[in-house]
Amino acid sequence: MSGEWGSEEQSAPARPDLLRPAGPAPYPGWGAPGWHGDRGALRGPGSAGFESRPPHWPPPQPRAGTPWLGLIVVSLVVSLIGGILGAIAATNLPGGDDLTSDAGTVAPLETDPAPLPPDNASVTKVADRLLPSVVQIRVFDGQRGATGSGFVLDERGHVVTNAHVVGASGSRSEISVVLPDGRERAAELIGTSTSYDLAVLEVRRGGLRVADLGSSGGLRVGQPVVAFGSPLGLTSTVTSGIVSALDRPVTAGGTGEDSFINAIQTDAAINPGNSGGPLVDLRGRVVGVNSAIATVGGSLGSESGSIGVGFAIPIDQVRITTVQLIRSGVAQYPIIGATVATGDPRGAVVSSISGGGPAAAAGLRRDDVIIGIDDTPVSDGTELIVAIRSHAPGDTVRLRYLRDGQTDSVEVVLGRAEG
Repeated sequence: MSGEWGSEEQSAPARPDLLRPAGPAPYPGWGAPGWHGDRGALRGPGSAGFESRPPHWPPPQPRAGTPWLGLIVVSLVVSLIGGILGAIAATNLPGGDDLTSDAGTVAPLETDPAPLPPDNASVTKVADRLLPSVVQIRVFDGQRGATGSGFVLDERGHVVTNAHVVGASGSRSEISVVLPDGRERAAELIGTSTSYDLAVLEVRRGGLRVADLGSSGGLRVGQPVVAFGSPLGLTSTVTSGIVSALDRPVTAGGTGEDSFINAIQTDAAINPGNSGGPLVDLRGRVVGVNSAIATVGGSLGSESGSIGVGFAIPIDQVRITTVQLIRSGVAQYPIIGATVATGDPRGAVVSSISGGGPAAAAGLRRDDVIIGIDDTPVSDGTELIVAIRSHAPGDTVRLRYLRDGQTDSVEVVLGRAEG
């Protein structure tokens, strides 16, 4: 969906050797300031046992026994130091404020700690956090140009965008990245995956701010999200909305091959040029990559725009695919070794079987109608392909199918392909 130019908290100490031992306290009152124990308190003048002496007597000499005053001083000093160390340790605990009610037990951190608090409801704060990580992508093949969006993935200068944004790039195409401050830098294409509509670029590191990644697995319908990008070439644009649906099977074109996406649907305004930009939750974490929009025909002389139905690739899939692209330049996706029709009214009809492939080994035949994968029903070829591509090569899935009016099922070990 690249818009062509002119077109589209007990605190724990910080050091292990200072860790307070578990079990009974060494003596009553351990850890509190002052002297502790079951002895009587020190007695002052006028108390029983207080000895008066003439003023010119020599000072009393130390008696053999317990050095009371010294112990008091030492105890006070130790307690003070312990308190200071404890306070310091508490401030250095990961998630120091997020402790359970069980003494000394620290609640586990999330996989990706959020940069913004969970009760944040400010789109402004999200924008302040993410805009420095969002870039515009420009592609020029010598005759025509296109623009899209992307975001900084890591400290090495990798940038994520859509495959269809850089789809026009050939051996002579020029790809550049426009930073939030307006500077433009040349970018190198590391790899693309047309199967998932993802691409990775690399640019010089200086001045880049890495985006915080979240997880798409915990998203809920109705959850607020914010979309970033450069719609119609307008850089650093922010729109907001909600997650309007999940697991929406979508195909995204524009690269000569359809990408099949188990998409996040959102009503945040997404327009041509938003492609490749991040979809972000209110904790400031990227949860998806904007990829496609549903449109109705635009008026004469104008492009089709947002009608409040946009789609993003889930970040959990983006993590997997981008790591593959960075490592080898290519991405893998799972296959069943069969071709299914995407426009057949009967459903996901098997139109051909690859010899020696997973489907053939499992006993599937041509004209079988696949009606489900594991516990998920499928009504057409697109839903089946999207459901399969939500797995990984080597996974075992159970396919339910119709053959001659009879329902049966079979287990299939998914194969792999590159693309």
